[in-house]
Order: sequence, then C-alpha cells, then structure tokens
Amino acid sequence: MGAQPPESVPPPPAPAGQPLQAPAAPPVAPPTAPPVQMPEEYTPTARDLPVITRTDTLIDHPSVLAAQEPAAAPEGLGPLYVVGDVHGYYDELRAALEAEGLIDADGTWAAGTARLWFLGDFTDRGPDGIGVIDLVMQLSAEAAAAGGYCKALMGNHELLLLGAKRFGDTPVQSGAGTASFQAAWLLNGGQKNDMDRLEDHHLQWMARLDAVMEEDGHLLVHSDTTAYLEYGASIEEVNDTVHDVLTRSDADEVWDLFRKFTKRFAFRDEAGAQAVRELLDAYGGNRVVHGHSPIPYLLGEVGAEDGEDDGVAVDGPHVYADGLAIAMDGGVTMAGKLLVCQLPLAG
Repeated sequence: MGAQPPESVPPPPAPAGQPLQAPAAPPVAPPTAPPVQMPEEYTPTARDLPVITRTDTLIDHPSVLAAQEPAAAPEGLGPLYVVGDVHGYYDELRAALEAEGLIDADGTWAAGTARLWFLGDFTDRGPDGIGVIDLVMQLSAEAAAAGGYCKALMGNHELLLLGAKRFGDTPVQSGAGTASFQAAWLLNGGQKNDMDRLEDHHLQWMARLDAVMEEDGHLLVHSDTTAYLEYGASIEEVNDTVHDVLTRSDADEVWDLFRKFTKRFAFRDEAGAQAVRELLDAYGGNRVVHGHSPIPYLLGEVGAEDGEDDGVAVDGPHVYADGLAIAMDGGVTMAGKLLVCQLPLAG
C-alpha cells in the first residue's frame, strides 16, 4: 500500500470551538470560492481515506499510572472492561475482544458475568461501522444471558450519523453559518456502505444510548469536554436531556448537541485537572474515562503536515490531568491501536 494522506490535525493546545461544517453555497457563486475553514478542535478525515494497514514499527509511549486500589465489583458481577473508539474497524475489535477473553473465536460472548462498556463512536472512517453496531448489540444480549452485561455510550459520531439519516441536507444554524448534517457527516469520515445498511433498529439503538455513566468510581463519558454540565446536574438528568433532544428531533437542537459533544482537550493543559474535578464533583466517581481525542493528539506527537509523525504507537490508555483522566482512544484510524482494557488500571 502506498503512503496514506495525512489527517489534518489540530496543533496543541487547541481551544474548544465548533465542529466541522459545510457552509451553504450563496445564491450566486463568487468567481473564486474561499476554502472551507477547518475548525481547530475537530479532526477531519477525507471521504476516500483508505483503510489503514498497520505495518510500521511503532514507538512505545507508556503512561504513568496513578496508584489505585481496585474497587469491588457489584455483588454477582465480574470485572469491568472499557473499549475506546472503534470507528468501523470490525476485525480489529474482534481481535481485541478475543485477546482479553471477552469473546471466543466465533465472536460469541465468553466472559460470563464480566461488564463491558463501549465509549462510543462505532461508525465512520473505518470499513464496517454497521458490523460493529451489530456485534455490540449481539454481545449485549449474550452477556445479559450469562449474568454480565455489555453496554455503550453515545459518541458524537452516533449523533452525526443519526442527524445525517434523519435530516440529510436540511440547513441547520451553526456558529459559523449554515451547515447540514449530511455535509458534516461526509467531511468527518461518513461511509456510504454504513448509510446503505443502516436500519431502523440501528437508529433506535443509537438514539437510546446514555451519554454518561459511573461504574466502580469511574465516570465514563465519550468526549473530553465539560459540555455535559450544560445538560444536567446529575447523570440521570444528562441522559434524560439527551434522550429528550433526540426524541423531539429538532434539527437545530440536535446539531447543537452534536457540536458540543465534538469539543475536546478540556482535560489536557494547565486547567485540565480542575475541569475533570468539575465533572467528578457533579456526577461522582474519582476518575474520568473517555474516548474521542486520540492519545497521539493528547501527547502532541501527531500533527505534522508532511505526515512524518503518522506512526506513533499507543500501547495502552493514557493517564493524565494529575491522574484524574484516562484516555481510551488509541487512534485505530491512524495506525494506532483499538484499546480494550480492564479497570482499574494496574500501576
């Protein structure tokens, strides 16, 4: 395979801003149209970006893990596992789950009473997003039958796909002008194969996903942002508000939810630990576990326009913000690793 086109990556640190949008064309096009501006906080992906085969030798970047006593699992339930962003990489997901003993070679739940949480972003960018959703739904039923459970959180790409399906090219008002879900979905790795295979039961499943959950002292969210605080003072309020927004199905309201869930890097810099504490104070737990921002971006090791830094290794989760935040997006879309890890992390 030839060299892959580099992703456009925000140079750290990046301020929170608006998601990618495609401005509507004016009634009369000017002689030379200005280029589409790519906001800094969101990571675009070319529509035709090939599937990446990871063949390069990767560099190890271990995280410094804060010491933490394992929390006791709820009575009758087994260990807790989390999965970072999958983005359509079905084969990699199968391999990672099997390596942890969570599924067998046939892709069937094999972990008994274990608990498994996916942190969102199942589709877009990779080759088989619908296959990923089908697998998660299958494992949810099988785990429940075995006395455990497999659950999932709402990621910004679930909101994006829901919006693209429901609203298409319907104009929505954004901070940068008029946009549409369809255009934003295509700009951010939307795959025609996923849209063609998307069925009502997939849509209903995505729309019912929770946005925040707490397990064994771990506050699970998709995005490394404090925007969740705008939707409720408790976990229950946030989840109810998100479900209400999706039930009302107002394009502008859903767009605003998507826009806020695309924000990132709130926990990364000097004020990062305080931002994490705001979430923990509101919703409970002693650590935030999130996906959304690939670990190489958080480390500032990817971002060269010439693509020379594309092969940054991710061996495991990244613990940062004074040990209060755990990043789980290993960057599978950019020659990284799809992370499946048991919590709490061992030192």
